[in-house]
Amino acid sequence: MSTVNTLRKTATAAAVAAALLPFTQAQAATYTVDTEGQHAFVQFRISHLGYSYILGNFEDFSGEFDYDPENPGASSVEFEVDVASLNSNHAERDRHILSDDFLDADAYPAATFASTGFESTGEDQGIVTGELTLHGETRTIDMPVTLIGEGDDPWGGYRAGFEGSTTLAPGDFGVDMQDFPEPMRELELYVTFEGIRQ
Repeated sequence: MSTVNTLRKTATAAAVAAALLPFTQAQAATYTVDTEGQHAFVQFRISHLGYSYILGNFEDFSGEFDYDPENPGASSVEFEVDVASLNSNHAERDRHILSDDFLDADAYPAATFASTGFESTGEDQGIVTGELTLHGETRTIDMPVTLIGEGDDPWGGYRAGFEGSTTLAPGDFGVDMQDFPEPMRELELYVTFEGIRQ
């Protein structure tokens, strides 16, 4: 084989590799949620007597997810939340919520979520189905989610970020809310996070 033919084949192979590079970067991968950089949040909003809203968040949690843009149906996510890290910017209220009147954080220190399926509902959107365990009770929930974006970060890593929200009834998890007005018997859970590809 001539040197010219060898160079042509080498150049062709390099061109093909370069053309495929964006697709190999977008392959299926596992991502660790970036909690150390405070690029992830687990928040909630619940009515206060039907007159206003109480906003809060859980400050300590961890999670990871598998994401394949070419096969969204294979995506999965897991989270674990330290219930005692709840913060609604009111210490007395937080102690009450964490007591055995409500979340009973001493008996049930962790809340977990493990997905069981994902259904695409449009470009960069879908519904995650999974098992949420809270207050010792496990229920299946659906959470609509949106891909916010993905790509290289300034530190040599690759990231993908999502957000999602759903409505929960604490009573479904054994938290007694019967003495409270109807608007307080549901809350909105909002989650947003960046993951770093491993």
